[in-house]
Amino acid sequence: MTALAIILLAVAGVLAPLLALAWAAGVYPTQRLGLLAAAPCALSLAALLGDLGAALALAAWVGWAMAAAFDLRSLPRAGDLAVERQCGRVASLRKPHRVLLTLANLGRRTLTLAVRDGAGPELDPQPAQFDLSIAPRGRVSAGYQLRAARRGAFRLDGCHVRFESDWGLWRRRIVYPLASPLNVYPDMQQLRQFSLLARTDRLSLLGVRRARRVGQDHEFERLRDYTTDDNHKHIDWRATARRRKLIVRDYQSSQSQRVVFLLDCGRMMANHSRGLTLLDHALNAALMLAYVALRQGDAVGLIAFSDEVTRFVPPRSGGKQMNRLLHAVFDRFPRMVESRYDVAFRYLAAHCRRRALVVLLTNLIDDVNAKAVEGYLTNLVGRHLPLAVLPRDETLFDAVADEHPGPEGIWAAAAAAEILSWRHRLIADLRRRSALVVDALPHEMTAPLVNRYLEIKARHLL
Repeated sequence: MTALAIILLAVAGVLAPLLALAWAAGVYPTQRLGLLAAAPCALSLAALLGDLGAALALAAWVGWAMAAAFDLRSLPRAGDLAVERQCGRVASLRKPHRVLLTLANLGRRTLTLAVRDGAGPELDPQPAQFDLSIAPRGRVSAGYQLRAARRGAFRLDGCHVRFESDWGLWRRRIVYPLASPLNVYPDMQQLRQFSLLARTDRLSLLGVRRARRVGQDHEFERLRDYTTDDNHKHIDWRATARRRKLIVRDYQSSQSQRVVFLLDCGRMMANHSRGLTLLDHALNAALMLAYVALRQGDAVGLIAFSDEVTRFVPPRSGGKQMNRLLHAVFDRFPRMVESRYDVAFRYLAAHCRRRALVVLLTNLIDDVNAKAVEGYLTNLVGRHLPLAVLPRDETLFDAVADEHPGPEGIWAAAAAAEILSWRHRLIADLRRRSALVVDALPHEMTAPLVNRYLEIKARHLL
């Protein structure tokens, strides 16, 4: 046999089993095994010098193959490890969400492994991978955090585990089937924060102001005995005559009123501000206002639209309505279509006939849509109370505020000033025609919107 034939035979005898293992069992050689093959490769070159070199090369390859085969037997099997995952079904957008993996060694040997869970890059797992060593019959828990970059329905697939052999010549990758659904909702932690601050009377930390009530509350609540501090105008003389003692009426703030959100999911809400789309910022503000309104006893509904109405939640009150709203909007994303305001307002007229505070959350940058929105909102005056929430473009304000612009910055500032002047005229026209407006930066919309609602309640505008 020639030296060249020995070399080709050795290479074929090595590569064929490796490819078969990689395809069938998920077993791969490590860099250490490749370095170990350096000596047989060098002796294979020496085989060109004569039969002695060929014999030494063949012996080296046989020894290398025996070492690789012996170490291959030390690779764990799938049944040597049990994996469990504990993960909540609901997470908040861009908020940490903890996941716990529990791994149990069912064998009699120590397992050295690397674990990577089946969370996609949109969930941003931290850490993405961790190395573990589990003693025989031992159990280890490893936790990591997810921070979702967008809303929607996700699914954590199988847990990827990579084992290593005793000598480190081989690795095996096994996927343990674990299916965990995960729904990423808009920022719900702000709701818990509001509830906590409300109980401790510290809502000013969120920018929520106390609204001074104009006049008196006018909805009858109950009859009770007169006290010296009561207003004599509230004495109920008929009840006083029946019971032969002074009885007064108690009044409460107006409840069972309605708040309906018109949520624009068209292309203009796809712009980004501080890592979130305008639709995400609008959802955070709307859900906070919905939470506050439901606590006030009002009914809250929602209409999501783009070129058509995509989701409708009828106005209702009660604690379960918040869950309905969250489930209705968590998978709504901006669509690259032109928004049909006429479709949304016709749907509102057909399905919400009782007087309500209509909150339109949209982004206006051109005269055509601005005139349409102005016409539809002002037509609601009298039948409903319209409120437009218009997020500002932060880049425009930054361009105008630049005190030392360069040659190109001067033109950018002039263009930005013209757009802001047009926007100022639009907001002034809306207010002059009796429509309310909230004009704020996207990440600062929540507090002004809640304050405006509390002001409406205090002034009895509904």
